[in-house]
Amino acid sequence: MRLLRIVLATLLAAPLVAVGGQPAAAHGGKVTLEVAGDGGAGVTIRARYEDGHPVDNGMRLVLNGTGEGGRSVGPVQVGPSNEGVGFYRVGSLLSPGDWEITVDTPPPNPTRVTTSVRARVPQSVPPGAAGASVDAADEGGGSWWWLLGGAVVLVAGVGGLVAVRRRPAPVLARSRRR
Repeated sequence: MRLLRIVLATLLAAPLVAVGGQPAAAHGGKVTLEVAGDGGAGVTIRARYEDGHPVDNGMRLVLNGTGEGGRSVGPVQVGPSNEGVGFYRVGSLLSPGDWEITVDTPPPNPTRVTTSVRARVPQSVPPGAAGASVDAADEGGGSWWWLLGGAVVLVAGVGGLVAVRRRPAPVLARSRRR
């Protein structure tokens, strides 16, 4: 029975370990932004709090840009992308050339970042190279932890069940009446 309790406790604790122990409390304070071109005509933005945690509240950023020859874009509201928590992306926004991009965060902690970006004509993938791409989740090293955690939970559960089934049944003491 003790082994069964240990196995059940392990199975119940596994999701807590998989979360990574990040605090559930809301972050606050200054937001830092990393703004860069995406290699084509878009802009990528990474938003973090000063403590290094990604911005996870889905705030809307405002992007403005000024290019060569008086070209301009914006203001454009940028929402969170599907690439991960704290990532924002605007695709096919800029025409080819050099741009000064300014990104602002909303109150209560406004931040402004201005950076230079070189926009290029988006390139198409050459035939046969589609299988050579790297998955963004694997590149960041995050997805294999979920696989490893799942394997540990599975092995612990199966091992516990095998141990419980192989254990001999307890011998019950019989009371004797005199």
